Amino acid sequence: MRAYVEFLRRPYALRLLGGTLFGRLPNGMGMLAVVLHVRADGGGYPLAGTLAALLGLSMAAGQPVLGRAMDRYGQKRVLLPSALAAAVGFTALAAVGADPLPLSVGAVLLAGFASPPLEAGLRALWPDVLDGPAQVDAAYALDAAAQEILFTVGPLLVVAAAAVNTETALLLTGLLGVAGTLVVALSEPSRRWRSEPRASDWAGPLRSPGLRVLLASLACAGIALGVYAVAVVAYAERLDSGIASGLLLAAMSGGALAGGIAYGARPWTGEPHRRLPWLLAALAAGYVPLVFAPGLAAMSVLAFVSGVFLAPVLACSFTLVDRLAPSGTVTEAFAWVVAAVGAGGSLGSAVSGLGQDLAGVPGAFAGAGAGGVLALLLCLAGARALRPVPDPGPAGRVRLSPGSPA
Repeated sequence: MRAYVEFLRRPYALRLLGGTLFGRLPNGMGMLAVVLHVRADGGGYPLAGTLAALLGLSMAAGQPVLGRAMDRYGQKRVLLPSALAAAVGFTALAAVGADPLPLSVGAVLLAGFASPPLEAGLRALWPDVLDGPAQVDAAYALDAAAQEILFTVGPLLVVAAAAVNTETALLLTGLLGVAGTLVVALSEPSRRWRSEPRASDWAGPLRSPGLRVLLASLACAGIALGVYAVAVVAYAERLDSGIASGLLLAAMSGGALAGGIAYGARPWTGEPHRRLPWLLAALAAGYVPLVFAPGLAAMSVLAFVSGVFLAPVLACSFTLVDRLAPSGTVTEAFAWVVAAVGAGGSLGSAVSGLGQDLAGVPGAFAGAGAGGVLALLLCLAGARALRPVPDPGPAGRVRLSPGSPA
């Protein structure tokens, strides 16, 4: 645990991590708050589900756009306006409800697309704030592990606020995003951060073949996560248990938290591009047995195990993004990671529903194992591209990027 102690002792480290987690609570609150509000306003489940999906997809679309803006204009100029715009979107939805539909759709799209890219911004800050690669790796691991808390605490906050009314839940969602963003954006590291010079290239970080491979692999891991979130509901309905889905979600999050903390607690030798396939193989191996869907006690153990390698996979991927992103595109590159996992999750939700219709609960869980295996296969197929190579960058300064065959 020494790596964590040294990391948290660094100036601003705890403020940046805490503020980012606080400001990202809406990511774990938004979809549920939208569903509850639309239902309370008389909208049906199809409409509620569609608006929640639009929120997630617009968030995935907005992160790379805002990340590129941060690379060009700095963090403060992007984070604060985007957080305020997202809060306006949630407030507008609270005011208009499910009808008229054009206004509710517009409010949801604004709230999602304008969600501040705090996650990407934090990862871009760590190399400037921390002392050496070991502390950066520990920060990535703790970051990846701690984000599981968002999807446990966030829904609980929504349910508590909705006990007053669903408008309060939406307003709280937007307010927490603004508050957390202020903590980060007004800090000295965020205010002074500037990206490296970048080449004038519309593709930005996507011109790195290694980053494209990594994003495709992480999108498939996101499919597994989206499948799991829906499949546990089907499993709970089969058991006629009101707590089973929440228990299994918490078990997987607990596994991810434990795995991330363990991964970051020790220094790792060797190159991350060699480590990632092994971590993905372990992640896939954890998802495959879920298809058996045994009794709740055994299923809880399987759920915990399925989450153990999730945070290590993400932490290792963050290290690779640092090396693969072309000069001046690191924030956008991290934002693409968020978008890839989020888009994969949305697809996974649909896959799980289809599997449930075709083969019941085992069919619902089958997509999780398939997503994990596909993530591993894509990583292995593009292994050569994941090797960082020297890139002179726009100013002639050599750095490691982008990942192309050596």
